[in-house]
Amino acid sequence: MENSTKPIYIISDSVGGTAKTLTSAVLAQFPNLNTAELKRFPFITEIDQIEDILIDAEKERALIVTTLVNKELIKYVERFSEKSALYHVDLMSPLTKSMEEHFETSSIQQPGALHKLNASYFNRVSAMEFAVRYDDGKEPSGILKADIILLGVSRTSKTPLSLYLANLGYKVVNIPIIPEAQIPEELFKVPSEKIIGLTTTSRTLSKVRQARLASLGLQKNSLYADEARIKQELAAAVDLFDRLEILTIDVENRSIEETAVLIEEYYRETFHRSQSIT
Repeated sequence: MENSTKPIYIISDSVGGTAKTLTSAVLAQFPNLNTAELKRFPFITEIDQIEDILIDAEKERALIVTTLVNKELIKYVERFSEKSALYHVDLMSPLTKSMEEHFETSSIQQPGALHKLNASYFNRVSAMEFAVRYDDGKEPSGILKADIILLGVSRTSKTPLSLYLANLGYKVVNIPIIPEAQIPEELFKVPSEKIIGLTTTSRTLSKVRQARLASLGLQKNSLYADEARIKQELAAAVDLFDRLEILTIDVENRSIEETAVLIEEYYRETFHRSQSIT
């Protein structure tokens, strides 16, 4: 469609990740615009930098999305957009203005303030390093140091979920469940509230594993993707989950983000409960 060829210009005084994420989320509601091009222009802090971008935007009849905190830059974009009859969406100003009025104080107008190196940033970096170090049961000793322990058979999203939660600041260990392998004794030494079991259906898991084998150039009829074998693995996993008395989450038809939300809510609830008991 003709409209889908019109680009969207994302202009930010930082990396522009927030604007890109939100714009992509809204675009998902317009499946016919799946060819719409997103052009990101990060670290724009001076009018000299923005002039050429806006001229190009006018030529391409682009939609302009901004996350700028400098009020002079914002006004410049607004005036240019109005003059050129371009659509402009300012994602920052309305909320900033409301906060200024609500809290009766002025914003600092500091570009990239969200991404400044702080304790939270270093905590996330440390958590990411932790997740990589203890991925896939490499060192069972990590179980005793973790905030969250994920258990599941192969291809139940343990690693991507670990990394996603690590980016939220949680130290995560993931342990694969293999019927023939010994269960780490450390699992029985930590509070069960810290352990999450991941499961799915044998049919879905078989398809996922077949796709994995195909991507590696291996035969799809391997025992690894055999549904009967997978049922044995899932049964062993359920048996372990019952023994540990842990929360189990079915990851079928759930995105990594959705599963992470469930885990984080459960973790916060049980953590606060245990804190109040102690």
